[in-house]
Amino acid sequence: MECAKCQAELDLKLSACPRCGAPVPQNIEGFENTMEFQTELRSIVVHHGPYAVLKQNRFIGFLNDYIPDYGKERRLLINMYRQGVLKLMLKEPNREISIMRARSFMLGDLFLSESATEFVLACFTYMLGWVFESPMKVMPIDENAPEEPVEEAPKKRAANVDDMVFMPRNAFRYRLSSNIVIPDGYTKLEAFCFDKFGSLRTIQLPDSLLAIGEYCFSGCKRLRGLDLPESLRIIRQGAFSQCAKLVVVKIPKGVMEIADSTFSFCTSLEVIEIPDSVSSIGAEAFSGCDKLRKLFLPESIKFIDINAFSYCPNLTIHCIENSYVHKYCLVNGISCKLVSSSADI
Repeated sequence: MECAKCQAELDLKLSACPRCGAPVPQNIEGFENTMEFQTELRSIVVHHGPYAVLKQNRFIGFLNDYIPDYGKERRLLINMYRQGVLKLMLKEPNREISIMRARSFMLGDLFLSESATEFVLACFTYMLGWVFESPMKVMPIDENAPEEPVEEAPKKRAANVDDMVFMPRNAFRYRLSSNIVIPDGYTKLEAFCFDKFGSLRTIQLPDSLLAIGEYCFSGCKRLRGLDLPESLRIIRQGAFSQCAKLVVVKIPKGVMEIADSTFSFCTSLEVIEIPDSVSSIGAEAFSGCDKLRKLFLPESIKFIDINAFSYCPNLTIHCIENSYVHKYCLVNGISCKLVSSSADI
């Protein structure tokens, strides 16, 4: 690959061109198209000037024009731009501090995953011409290097969510598999791990699993079999969105939130069991689940987004009289039936 500035041959293992000092593009774990985004973003600055990135509507228009594909990643960049990440980076003259503050803001305030945060940083820094090497940079494969043995997951269950993370690079080997078994010991599935795995039909998750990351199984249109382990505590945004064949899901007791878009457009979803540990249901959590007819929501729920059940024309929510859920249904015109417990459905 050649340097975009001086056309020197680049070593992708470096962070900067040895001849002119320009940043070297890099891919980020879980975002194998990062370099493509970086190249197009830099083209916007080169062709339209640095001020093109400061006008929101114009910059978003350029993003849509220059990068028409990879809608999910493009929306991520647009969202972070609107949240002020780029402006935050430009406020601080020291680039290292600027990157550190932007990373902290996305992870701590916007609750973005680590891989998504590094993707945004890699894109914005390259667009600005800053040298930046992410800790999640995917190093190019040395074809002459001896093949490393595949590490087996430890059998001992880890105590913390991030003790043993199943990454997109681990999932890649299963890309064409119909039935997948995740080894015991893993505590978290990272964001986008199985995103759009078109062949995936069933997956067996380990009893050690504590968290499922953002959009982990989104777009798995053939996924039918899914048993969530009792150990599970966190299901992030969009984790099962657009799983068109998913029919039955039982949320384990201990999960406290159904996040935004978790089951959006699961068009075959008919049965969903929600335990009394859940306290909130986010935006579009069940949007487009048009086969969902009846659902019991426990008294533990204290917040439901106004669009949580949009485009669910046949849904009747079963709930306890005078509960938050009951009042939510009355205010939002959602069909409801009063019961004493889920056993009455």
